Order: sequence, then structure tokens, then C-alpha cells
Amino acid sequence: MKRTLIIIMILASSNLFAQSSPQKLIDTFFETYKKDAGKAVKDLYATNKWTERIKDDIDKIIGTVNGFTESYMGKYYGHELITTKKFAESFVLYSYLVKYDRQPIRFIFKFYKPNDDWVLYSYSLDDSLDNEIQEAAKLYYLNLDKE
Repeated sequence: MKRTLIIIMILASSNLFAQSSPQKLIDTFFETYKKDAGKAVKDLYATNKWTERIKDDIDKIIGTVNGFTESYMGKYYGHELITTKKFAESFVLYSYLVKYDRQPIRFIFKFYKPNDDWVLYSYSLDDSLDNEIQEAAKLYYLNLDKE
């Protein structure tokens, strides 16, 4: 009985990210992120067997998100969807605002569906939101011909 239970737990944990949609992958990511940011990133990359080739880069990202401690970034308050872009039936981008006391961070997720399952294509984060919103407010982006 114990052996069966252990095998079921191992199988369930290995399929944690074998889910049917990018949104479900993101929801699972943020549920884990609340408790353990590094594990969330590691689990997300585990959806794609090809990411083994970039293990050093993944470790750097894990180090970055693990550095978002309360003493450095303040309290984590959650996330908000900024935008979703669908490039094709099998390739999508999700951009999220991740809220901390100190400042917002943007997380960008790209997912690819080569066959039956969605996998992470790339994940990145940045803090350049303030520059972009300032740029977007410049006159040459505004429609001044409106009456």
C-alpha cells in the first residue's frame, strides 16, 4: 500500500505542469511563486525537455527571483495581466505585472505547442515598465487629430 501511494505521488508531481493550456501553466506558476519563487521557475522550465541545454541561464533567473526577498523588494502582493498576444494557434505570449512594495516587475511568458502539449518557450522578467509608460505618453503616440 505504501509503495503504491509513493508511486502515485511521484507520477502526480511529475505531471504537475503537463497541463492543457498556457493559462493553467501560469496559474500553477503563480500559486507556487507565492511560496517558493525559485521552485516556480524551475517547475515552469521543466515543461520543456530542451531547456536542459540552458541550465546555467535558468539558474541565474532562479537566483534573481529568489533575490526578491521582503527585505529587498518588500511584500509581494500578487500579479495582474498586462496583455496576451497570440501569434498563431501554437504560439502565445502573456505579460504580467508582478506587484511588490518597492516596485513592479514584468514577467513575460511565451508558450509553444509543438504537438499536443503546451511547453514554455521562454520566460523573462524586467523592471522597465516605468520607461515604457513614460514613452507611451509622448505626443507623437497620441492621436491629436481627434475632434
